[in-house]
Amino acid sequence: MFCEKYKRICYADNDLNFLVNISNVIGHSENIYKDLELVLEELCEYLNAQYSIITIVDRNCDRIMINSAFGLTDEEKKKGIYRIGEGVVGEVVSTEQPVVIPDIARSDKFLNRTGITFQSNKPVAFLCVPIIIKNEITGTLSIHKEHAGITDFSAEIKYLNIVGMLIGRNVSIRRKQIEELDELRKENKRLKGGELFKPVNIVGNSSLMRDLYNLIERVSSTNTTVMIRGESGVGKELIAEAIHNASLRAGKPFVKVNCSALPENLIESELFGHEKGAFTGANAQHTGRFEMADGGTIFLDEIGDIPLSMQVKLLRVIQQRQIERVGGNKTININVRIITATNRNLENMIRDGSFRDDFYYRINVFPIYVPALRERRADIPILIDHFIDKLNKRNGTKIKRITGGALDMLMVYSWPGNIRELENVIERASILTTDNVIHSYNLPPTLQTGFSSDTIDKGTLSNVLDKVERQMIVDALILTKGNIAKAAVQLGITERIMGLRINKYDLEPHNYKQLSNEKS
Repeated sequence: MFCEKYKRICYADNDLNFLVNISNVIGHSENIYKDLELVLEELCEYLNAQYSIITIVDRNCDRIMINSAFGLTDEEKKKGIYRIGEGVVGEVVSTEQPVVIPDIARSDKFLNRTGITFQSNKPVAFLCVPIIIKNEITGTLSIHKEHAGITDFSAEIKYLNIVGMLIGRNVSIRRKQIEELDELRKENKRLKGGELFKPVNIVGNSSLMRDLYNLIERVSSTNTTVMIRGESGVGKELIAEAIHNASLRAGKPFVKVNCSALPENLIESELFGHEKGAFTGANAQHTGRFEMADGGTIFLDEIGDIPLSMQVKLLRVIQQRQIERVGGNKTININVRIITATNRNLENMIRDGSFRDDFYYRINVFPIYVPALRERRADIPILIDHFIDKLNKRNGTKIKRITGGALDMLMVYSWPGNIRELENVIERASILTTDNVIHSYNLPPTLQTGFSSDTIDKGTLSNVLDKVERQMIVDALILTKGNIAKAAVQLGITERIMGLRINKYDLEPHNYKQLSNEKS
């Protein structure tokens, strides 16, 4: 019917024919993709709109894409891809609130990613509502509507919300299918190609590191919160950087925060920013680290050192992705991925009351354990090569090689300081050498004896003999660059016995192929 007040079509509350009709279509559908387009066509006819679109949120790839549409060509549908927070559709997904653009020609928010055009000179409104199932946003429903100066679109928004609820379950099922298909494609690519994902900023080929690379690859394409755990010096920051670089946020900021280095009275201001005059010395507005990381990734290192009072505030940020500057009352929406790291035992801290359990469960969604260097000794030769190359370029040195005796000492050392300590040892030795060769006497005193390095053989005779045998096999593989036949000749045993010993000690000969005793 016609509304005299607003001089336009009125959608009466008791007009149920339309809703009953589309409810029957959805409820009895055997081909939901085809039938959704029929629903969108009826929606356009009922609301006198020209286009209607359903988008789906793909959580794995942090993107929003068109699933069904009426009035769009297949090519136009393919163009409709958005990031969360980008354009009107991205804003609706980010805020979970409807957005009304009365005239798209006068709006900077409307991106027109699909490239559709209108022939008339009338203003075109764009109305978009979220599709929410069980408190989780799964997509959006929108229409383009030509009009003659309408200012109140509340009736259209109401109907879009109702239709959105009716089709929500089907959108949710479709989203899960898309995400599962993406995972299957990735797995199929790995199985067919046999290619191992390897971050460019990390060195190591041991089995433990290959397992780590697999975890990085799987979690990078998602927005899941990651906690990196491991001893000091194992390279947790490099792991966080590798996750960011392999994600769709790679071109966005990667902001690093050392929580233990921030004074307790300044940590809130550093993370969230502050307004001018918020406290003594706040002479200008300050942008916090979370705002700096908007669209990208924030890496909170040493998260175990965050004060309890700050854990409560960070909990809200993780849950709602919203912050408020110190001294301000404006809520700022942020789109950031959060990666944390710690070398502390958070479980013990929870028991003694120095770490909140609810905060722990929020940040421990996808834990990654980085092995200590003593757990991946096979990577030591490769790491030594890497550090020699790096230090030659940085310091202008010309180190060519490391002697077998020096390498033996490095292979059996316990490495309490992990990779950071190894790099320091190689740098010290490269400075002390006089012939561009690293000798055992160039290494620190802590590596010179078993007692000082905590590497004295202990245990039963069988255990000690196993350690000696394993080290001899490793030395032979290093000398022959992973050649099993040559290593067997070196040790005076058959190639078969050599193979049995390699299996016994879980060694991987190909790891030693990259070692070069002569550097040029």
